Amino acid sequence: MQSPTITLAEQTSQYIDGAYVAGQGATFTVENPADQSVIATIAEVSVDQVGQAIDAARRAFDTGPWGKMGRDERVAILRRYADALAKYAGDITDVVVAEAGCLRNSPIMFAQVPSPLQHAHDILDLMLALPEMEENPLPLRERANAYGMVSQSMRRYTPIGVVAAIAAYNYPFMTALWKVMPALATGNTVILRPSPLTPISALFFAKAAEDAGLPTGVVNVVLEHGLEGARLMTTHKSVDMVVFTGSTAVGKQVMIQAADTMKRLQLELGGKSVQLFLPDAVDQAGNAAATVCFAHSGQGCALGTRILVPEADKPAVLEAMKKSLANVVLGDTLDPKTTMGPVISAAQVARCEHFVKLATDAGAKIVAGGKRPAGIDKGYFFEPTVLDVADNSNPAAQEEIFGPVVCVIGYRDLDHAVEIANDCDYGLSGFVYGKDRAKAVEVATRIKSGTVNVNGGMLSAFASSGGQRLSGIGRERGIEGLRLYQQVCGLNIIA
Repeated sequence: MQSPTITLAEQTSQYIDGAYVAGQGATFTVENPADQSVIATIAEVSVDQVGQAIDAARRAFDTGPWGKMGRDERVAILRRYADALAKYAGDITDVVVAEAGCLRNSPIMFAQVPSPLQHAHDILDLMLALPEMEENPLPLRERANAYGMVSQSMRRYTPIGVVAAIAAYNYPFMTALWKVMPALATGNTVILRPSPLTPISALFFAKAAEDAGLPTGVVNVVLEHGLEGARLMTTHKSVDMVVFTGSTAVGKQVMIQAADTMKRLQLELGGKSVQLFLPDAVDQAGNAAATVCFAHSGQGCALGTRILVPEADKPAVLEAMKKSLANVVLGDTLDPKTTMGPVISAAQVARCEHFVKLATDAGAKIVAGGKRPAGIDKGYFFEPTVLDVADNSNPAAQEEIFGPVVCVIGYRDLDHAVEIANDCDYGLSGFVYGKDRAKAVEVATRIKSGTVNVNGGMLSAFASSGGQRLSGIGRERGIEGLRLYQQVCGLNIIA
């Protein structure tokens, strides 16, 4: 089916209080990172306009029909909203390929668009399955006493209020949807601010809101290149919750800015996850570097960029990795022959170069890649890179690079492997591979991370994920990812 069109004016406007308006700030350009062509020129939102969006969301929650709706009525409207988003699947795909530089024919495109579109309905299914009120399990001595009084204690779940949602550039539509749909499903109103590197796909949330007939002010979308609007979203007293996906450095700043008004926070931040191959699964490790590098050029916070293998097997694994990357094809994101696309910007290329240098200065050896590719004049490309690292103290093993760079570390035994895995300030995800599944699960339970995957990964709206330590706070998706957008209110009844 041919998808509906969204006009350039709609793709580059602000959506505030139910209307498309021109931004009143400075203009900025959005580039295609594969060829550096300009996709769009946008007049960014002004700080005053961000304030208007916050006020609109506040009114819609406090006095509009949204806050007064029952759950079933609200979910019925959001079904239409999810269907409206799905009608734009083709357009969203075109935009994500252009602004994020994701390969059109890559399996990762499933995570970029089709998967979040399915999650939109799954989130609503999960919402309907959760009780709106639950009983606290009081002991019998508190339920009834010698004076004939009978007590009952309940937990009610109510919306937080106004949610400021700040999405990431690597999976722009997915990271936005994982914020917008849970917030709306639980009865909140939203101001969505996408990354300035990938802002256009966010406007589909505005277009679908119009198509589905969401009440005015329930969804607002603001585009900016600077930081002043985002700062207001994290400090304004009318914002009750801030949800953010991005770097740990920015996440720390969001926490500081939200502290004065005690806002609820959900922060999905950086990662330095392991892929730990047990001795009986080391034959699978040769593809581990390609799994990371070909997954949107390593631009994923949950990717396993620290690869742990038995010390005795490390030379053979490194050779297999080198062969797996030898025929990489970098270039046109629309060409089916291309196997790896660009990183998002020149700054991100420079970051990859910086950490490769730090790693080699600290003793790492470059097994494959390690530089910008020759013969490509346009676009932000970096070769898929494998670093042979002596131990976990190397900078490439400690810091999130967010590009196609992995390090391989040898372990003596499984206790040593777990020690390496946990020797990290991050704790977002992790992977354990083993043919002895019981042993693999046992090892996985010893890794201190928000999520650990055994023999593969999972991307489900029903299973939550979230970070520990510098990888963030709170959970996305699943029951926890919905309850986070709700207040817990006690109701105690004495009869």
